[in-house]
Amino acid sequence: MSAIRLLVLGAVRRHGRAHGYQVRNDLEYWGAHEWSNAKPGSIYHALKQMAKQGLLHAHETAPSTAGGPPRTEYEMTAKGTEEYFRLLRESLTAYDQKSDVLAAALGFIVDLERAEVLGLLRERSRAIREWRASVTGYYTPEGGPDRLGHIGEIMHLWLHAADAGAAWTEGLIRRLEGGAYTFAGEGEPFSGMHVVLAEGERNPYATGERHPGDER
Repeated sequence: MSAIRLLVLGAVRRHGRAHGYQVRNDLEYWGAHEWSNAKPGSIYHALKQMAKQGLLHAHETAPSTAGGPPRTEYEMTAKGTEEYFRLLRESLTAYDQKSDVLAAALGFIVDLERAEVLGLLRERSRAIREWRASVTGYYTPEGGPDRLGHIGEIMHLWLHAADAGAAWTEGLIRRLEGGAYTFAGEGEPFSGMHVVLAEGERNPYATGERHPGDER
């Protein structure tokens, strides 16, 4: 699974309608270009591809106040909304994905209801524990991974990652059970992940790299 689809769909959904430069600005403001594949070229490519796939509807708009050709604004379709929530749920439970997939899901976790998120995280924790047990039961010889010499460090790495992932997941479960954050249906959502920059305003977290799609 690629984090870019979830990130772009989520950013468009937060705006209602957004052009590519707004989506890019949001994702760079969140630092997604540092911990995921949300680079400028990938963002514009994802927008165009998902429009072709019917997940986004592309609107041609008037030229920007800064000049240049008309921009394309994207809006989530019903199919896109369905895909967004599918990716969000899958990203919270898929323990064997890259870390950027989970990070992307955490950025939009409050779009779900608290009870559902707790259920998904419990499923994630259970899957991690089951995976750990299956690995140690099959691969660990008598005497532990050290019997494998330096190759045993691979086992140590896997087990450490599994233990850390389970501990973090269970800690988040406890925090959510204790009432942390505002989820869907509970009131006004946290707005810190949704930053709308004024026309021409410089994004302090942007890469500074220009891309041909910036005018679109």
